[in-house]
Amino acid sequence: MARPPRFLLATDSLKGTLSSAEAARLLEAAARCHFPGCGCVRVPLADGGEGTVEAVVAASGGRLCRAAAHDPLGRPVEAVWGLLPDGRALIETAAASGLPLLGPDERNPLLTSTYGTGELVLAALNAGARDVTLALGGSATNDGGMGCMRALGARFLDARGRELAGTGADLARVAAIDLSGLDPRVHATAFHLMCDVDSPLTGPAGASAVFGPQKGASPAMVAELERGMGSYAQVLARTFGRDLDVPGAGAAGGLGAAGLAFLAARPQSGAARVLELVGFRSLLAGADLCVTGEGHADAQTARGKVVSAVAASCAAAGVPCVAVVGGMSADAARLPGIAAMVPTAIEAIPLEEALSRAGELYALAADRLFSLLALGGRLGRTVRAGA
Repeated sequence: MARPPRFLLATDSLKGTLSSAEAARLLEAAARCHFPGCGCVRVPLADGGEGTVEAVVAASGGRLCRAAAHDPLGRPVEAVWGLLPDGRALIETAAASGLPLLGPDERNPLLTSTYGTGELVLAALNAGARDVTLALGGSATNDGGMGCMRALGARFLDARGRELAGTGADLARVAAIDLSGLDPRVHATAFHLMCDVDSPLTGPAGASAVFGPQKGASPAMVAELERGMGSYAQVLARTFGRDLDVPGAGAAGGLGAAGLAFLAARPQSGAARVLELVGFRSLLAGADLCVTGEGHADAQTARGKVVSAVAASCAAAGVPCVAVVGGMSADAARLPGIAAMVPTAIEAIPLEEALSRAGELYALAADRLFSLLALGGRLGRTVRAGA
């Protein structure tokens, strides 16, 4: 007698409507309706942006930790980070240094700092973590990572040897960097940067020009930040003996460059790192089908998103993969590694209605998917019996 099928349900969130955990629950309900006795493994996923810590902790059986820190303007805040079962730590830059922590009239990257992110790194080190991943999305900062490194013991000095606070306005004032007080545990820790941004520190595609306006910078502020970042890049190069104005260094307002320089961090695609952290390869073993998905599939899906990372892993393991998505464009139809794509929308309805009915529409799409799989199984058995 054939064993019941085993499904791996590994989807991203449908941002603003369904979390990855909620989507996986709906998929499991549909699977068990059409395949009684089937095995279902739910794996909430994310791509390194908001919700990554929560998804990875849920998927791996880790725990959420809380730590006292400071927000981008230096105010006390309690922030959450993740400690995984094997002692690895996962930290979202946005948890203590994120744009949502500021009101619209408070956004000014000349004044903000990543100091709170450094405090979360310290909390992870104090908890015994010696493998730390930083997810670099959603910051309110453009400080070159100075704040984060100050929390870890580095000192940024002006031409008179006075220590700077490490905000965006201080970039042009940095004349020297003192590494003597850097926490020695940094050198005994493996750091990873989850980043899908390829912006360098400076230039028209750099941190200040591209992301400064999103963080509240006026054109004049952008020009000031750009000049400061250029000067700061030169100080980094002198201090560390190599050019750090490289693709990805501009992530999180230059925290990417600081991670490469001070922490010897390894940059990696957010989705790919998440799959590593949850042990996705081992979860694929014995799976008959993997179901993934996201809010909207288009040409960008193939560029480091959860769906493409899952599809690539499935292809390498020889496991069929299908996707349930909130919507899709024509250029998503041939995504490598995806055998079929099922959109949730079944009729031409306004976007607002589709969003408000996200759970209902997703459940219907999940039911369509597993009913077709069940039908395909019955047809296959009929054909084999007839032969």
